[in-house]
Amino acid sequence: MNPFMKKANELAKKNLFTDNGGPFGAVIVKDGVIVGRGNNHVLAHNDPTAHAEIMAIRSACRKLKTYDLTGCVIYTSCYPCPMCLSAIIWANIKVAYYGNTKEDAARIGFRDDFIYRYIQKLASEQEDTDTLQLIPLDRNQTLEAFDLYQKDHKTIY
Repeated sequence: MNPFMKKANELAKKNLFTDNGGPFGAVIVKDGVIVGRGNNHVLAHNDPTAHAEIMAIRSACRKLKTYDLTGCVIYTSCYPCPMCLSAIIWANIKVAYYGNTKEDAARIGFRDDFIYRYIQKLASEQEDTDTLQLIPLDRNQTLEAFDLYQKDHKTIY
């Protein structure tokens, strides 16, 4: 498993033992070094924007003392929701690796499909790889946190 995706997956699994939020983790890497990390804190912070990717972006920006994460790469345990996709793009991150798919997230109760449908009505379906590349990576390993979550949680966060 890619070492950075492994760390994102560990953060997702760690969240299974907290009341912070769902099984999501992310790390931001610059020049081969993790500069930001985050897991879902929606419940702990009473903040619907406290997704793993957002928390990792905030962490990296604090550490690097900048809002511009040009040259950074994000590894996230799941395909980013529309809000996180937007934040990744606004942060100038050009490559995002993800583990679980949107469909995997929907299977355990995290449904963003209505937002994606809304966005599709507003924009063409042409992917703009100059803005952001979304590349699947290590889904078999990252899916484990989702499977464990589904076993132990009946409530959807």
